[in-house]
Amino acid sequence: MSISRTKRKYLLYLTLLTLMLGGVGGFTYFSLIPEHYFGGYPLIPVYFYLFGVFNIYMFDACRKYAPDKMLLLYLAMKVLKMILSIIVLVVYCIVVHEEARAFLLTFIANYLLYLMFETSFFASYELNKKRLKKNKIKDETVA
Repeated sequence: MSISRTKRKYLLYLTLLTLMLGGVGGFTYFSLIPEHYFGGYPLIPVYFYLFGVFNIYMFDACRKYAPDKMLLLYLAMKVLKMILSIIVLVVYCIVVHEEARAFLLTFIANYLLYLMFETSFFASYELNKKRLKKNKIKDETVA
């Protein structure tokens, strides 16, 4: 099973982002403000990492089998992520009352950071794809 260059690059960047956010966030909560550290903190980076892995595998399959549906898949994945995130937030806040505020703020901050990462990654992917297509057409007309 081969892995595409785009998928490998995405997974590398996603792993680095997750380690960085998990490490910085964990250090901040555990060392600087230990009174706000909550037991569910490690679940937040894991949740976003797993969703990111699912995301790239879906995009890779779409790129191979239905490339004209990429935008639709991108929007569907964003809606799915938002709905699942709301469900996770509600369930966590119902189950754990004491840590709800810290969890909500941390989850929302991570959500926004991962959203910025995914948007910039896939926007650059689409721009590169359009640029390559434009160059290919240009080369064909010159030849």
